[in-house]
Amino acid sequence: MSAQENKHVVRKFFEAGNAGDMDTVMSLIADDVVWTDIGTTSLSGTYRGKKELTERLLGPLFGRLKSGINMQLQRLIAEDDYVVAQTLGSAETLDGVPYNNSYCWIIRLRDGQFAELTEFLDTELVTSVFG
Repeated sequence: MSAQENKHVVRKFFEAGNAGDMDTVMSLIADDVVWTDIGTTSLSGTYRGKKELTERLLGPLFGRLKSGINMQLQRLIAEDDYVVAQTLGSAETLDGVPYNNSYCWIIRLRDGQFAELTEFLDTELVTSVFG
C-alpha cells in the first residue's frame, strides 16, 4: 500500500476508536501484531498477538476508564509501510480522575493492518493515574 493509503488506515483506526466502533478497530490490527508500550509502568511491555494485547493491555486499561480514550490526531507522517501519529488523548477513570496524555505512535502496516506498533507516552502520568 502507498504511504497515503497507510495514513488513511491509521486515520480510520482513530476515528473508529473515538466512535466506540471496536469491531473496526480490531479489524485493523493484525492477528500477529507486536505492540510495545515503552517504559516500566504497570501497562508497559510488548504484547504479541491480538489476544495477548486485548487480555494484558486493552482490557485492563479500558476496564478502568469511564468511556475509553478520545484520541485527537495532531499529525500523521508516512513513509513506505510506516506511519507516525502524534495524538492527544483524553479520558477519565471510573473514579473521576482525568487521564489526558500525549502520544507518539510508530506504526508499521502490512496489508492494511497494524503489524507492529511502538507507543511513546508520558509514563509518569500512567503511573500516577493507574499505579
